[in-house]
Amino acid sequence: MPSPSDTVLAFIQAINRHEIGTLAKLMTPDHEFVDSLGVVARGRDSMRQAWIAYFFMIPDYTIEINGIFPLGESVAITGTASGTVAVRGELPEANHWVIPMAARAEVHEGLVARWQVFADNDPVRQILNRT
Repeated sequence: MPSPSDTVLAFIQAINRHEIGTLAKLMTPDHEFVDSLGVVARGRDSMRQAWIAYFFMIPDYTIEINGIFPLGESVAITGTASGTVAVRGELPEANHWVIPMAARAEVHEGLVARWQVFADNDPVRQILNRT
């Protein structure tokens, strides 16, 4: 079984490659996603659909890790998130953003049970409000 850190790195790699199937395989059936406002989404199937929608809206979304901090089955990461809000399939440079972020994962039996993101998404909201 992979270490919790290895599982989290695989999860982030799947996010960066936009591999929905791999992301789903790395989630527990009762997976929880907690966004930066504290809103919770539950379930592997609903998160599969949420990632599809997110990658449609931000087709170049990526996470760059600059720190990983394991503690038992919990793993925290720090880094940046970036992407471009798409408009009718185009990626205007004015819609590109880069923000500092952190995330905390709970890993159970080699799968991500909880993924919680900490980031100031105001730059993204401002772009969405003007498009």
